Amino acid sequence: MLFNLRILLNNAALRNGHSFMVRNFRCGQPLQNKVQLKGRDLLTLKNFTGEEIKYMLWLSADLKNRIKQKGEYLPLLQGKSLGMIFEKRSTRTRLSTETGFALLGGHPCFLTTQDIHLGVNESLTDTARVLSSMTDAVLARVYKQSDLDILAKEASIPIINGLSDLYHPIQILADYLTLQEHYGSLKGLTLSWIGDGNNILHSIMMSAAKFGMHLQAATPKGYEPDPSVTKLAEQYAKENGTKLSLMNDPLEAARGGNVLITDTWISMGQEEEKKKRLQAFQGYQVTMKTAKVAASDWTFLHCLPRKPEEVDDEVFYSPRSLVFPEAENRKWTIMAVMVSLLTDYSPQLQKPKF
Repeated sequence: MLFNLRILLNNAALRNGHSFMVRNFRCGQPLQNKVQLKGRDLLTLKNFTGEEIKYMLWLSADLKNRIKQKGEYLPLLQGKSLGMIFEKRSTRTRLSTETGFALLGGHPCFLTTQDIHLGVNESLTDTARVLSSMTDAVLARVYKQSDLDILAKEASIPIINGLSDLYHPIQILADYLTLQEHYGSLKGLTLSWIGDGNNILHSIMMSAAKFGMHLQAATPKGYEPDPSVTKLAEQYAKENGTKLSLMNDPLEAARGGNVLITDTWISMGQEEEKKKRLQAFQGYQVTMKTAKVAASDWTFLHCLPRKPEEVDDEVFYSPRSLVFPEAENRKWTIMAVMVSLLTDYSPQLQKPKF
């Protein structure tokens, strides 16, 4: 009620030609929270503990509950701006970030390759310093992880990985929120990956064990995950008492799995490899035959956009498919990332079970 009164005062002042800004917005008494992420970069989930990732998911659930379910207005990012660098096109990453940041009262600024050429017209160091002087954070969707590393080193503001050749951490946050909503908990789930050893799989490998989830991943020969990522994932599995199994048999990877997951076989920048990849991935389409060997409570995830050769319509549009809630949760999770890196806000919602 207090905030509604202030909105009325603001509107009345503006109608009378006055500038009046409420600066002490109150969102309730914050809960005590030991996790502090403000000022951090989000380049890969390997840099975050299980508790820190759980906190971001908790905050995602909190924002979704307060804004979507309760209809509250939370201008937590009022007065803040976000630089969005996109070397690769996107539907979900751009839309979720732009609408989410604006919904929280901030101003997102979208930059394509027509506006900014990383390391071409200007060095990455100079770009990082300029952006640091004009924005509060940068989300970059790039071809090379190394470009993100340089931006993070040279910038004085948080840098967020919107996708790179090596990792896609913000997608995995949406996946985990979706699974937590569906199953009620993540611990003990078996994730069955069937597809390319790409940035999505890498991000799962850097985080699943931290939740007590097992991972069974099948990739064609020659398309296995990065060896350095595999080595670290094996360490995480050992530390957390989980199972990590890498193989080349799709049905074996699906066997007993709670969650069947796949992704595009041909990422942006790999178009010249299309014919070769389509041949290599024969037998990797997710179908009801795949699902028959999975756990009885199996579900399906795909980060989209999807091609029929990756998963057939029967699975993709089945009641077991969570792809559209997964897509929506891209918005709530990226909002949580921004709030956690840029503010001191603490969730009001009771912490979900993970």
